[in-house]
Amino acid sequence: MCYWEDGKNPGSGLQPLCLFLSPLASQRPWTVGKDEGEGPGAALALSSLLLPLQVLGALFLAIGLWAWGEKGVLSNISALTDLGGLDPVWLFVVVGGVMSVLGFAGCIGALRENTFLLKFFSMFLGLIFFLELATGILAFVFKDWIRDQLNLFINNNVKAYRDDIDLQNLIDFAQEYWSCCGARGPNDWNLNIYFNCTDLNPSRERCGVPFSCCVRDPAEDVLNTQCGYDVRLKLELEQQGFIHTKGCVGQFEKWLQDNLIVVAGVFVGIALLQIFGICLAQNLVSDIKAVKANWSKWNDDFENHWLTPTISEVLSTVGPQQNSLVGAPGLAPPCRHVFFGLGGLHP
Repeated sequence: MCYWEDGKNPGSGLQPLCLFLSPLASQRPWTVGKDEGEGPGAALALSSLLLPLQVLGALFLAIGLWAWGEKGVLSNISALTDLGGLDPVWLFVVVGGVMSVLGFAGCIGALRENTFLLKFFSMFLGLIFFLELATGILAFVFKDWIRDQLNLFINNNVKAYRDDIDLQNLIDFAQEYWSCCGARGPNDWNLNIYFNCTDLNPSRERCGVPFSCCVRDPAEDVLNTQCGYDVRLKLELEQQGFIHTKGCVGQFEKWLQDNLIVVAGVFVGIALLQIFGICLAQNLVSDIKAVKANWSKWNDDFENHWLTPTISEVLSTVGPQQNSLVGAPGLAPPCRHVFFGLGGLHP
């Protein structure tokens, strides 16, 4: 809008002159989504996908830290390395931490249109995807090596069975769920100082196995935690009536074969979600870069061509008909000053 020296609006004859000076006023690419149709959809989809992930990750992390606090690990960090086997709390802390970091980077990056966080999210998620893919390929190619490593891992945890209550519960759950005992069989419990059959072992559990190895009697209402005492003093055929004699590694392989479709479906579903998240993040980064490029171009054009035109330049672009109106009788003089703002023309 133009204003005259006396503060009045221009006459109808020069009104087209003022409108002509702001052709870019309606072409302002402010944010992703106003000029890029897919921006809000990608940001909303990504944040909606990652918000439950972030909440769940924070919950896992809180449970892990609470468990460590109950066991006194937080007050004595060296206790993390004292345990010979796996501390199951590590699973909650690591998984919860990764989920929280991914959820935070993805959600904040999408809502704040932060390309650094979105790129970090994509790279981190892509790294996890390729690690999972490489693990699956290596497990398929090197089956024997994986089996040996799994045996070694289980036996190391058998040694530390009584050292950590969480590890003890995890081993008991695995042996009950897969109806197994030890890595290869019940004799693997000789590795544990409480269950080995040496003459120097004073434990009451000598030559026994944990109760989770026992064959449960459906008629029993109360769990017999002493059912495995002295059971390995019996002959192997006699043991089969009291405990499970198959190893957990073989039972786990059998379970995988029996549930191959379900397990494959779960892994494929997780992989598709990861690929979907990566694609959404990359699409959003592209939209943000496109909007910034459009805005930079618009701003450069605005400064180069429309920032400070002179009256003579403006009148020369309007044409002789409008130019002749400037000095016509009965018409007020043209605008003295013309300033440009983001909303149009201002005095």
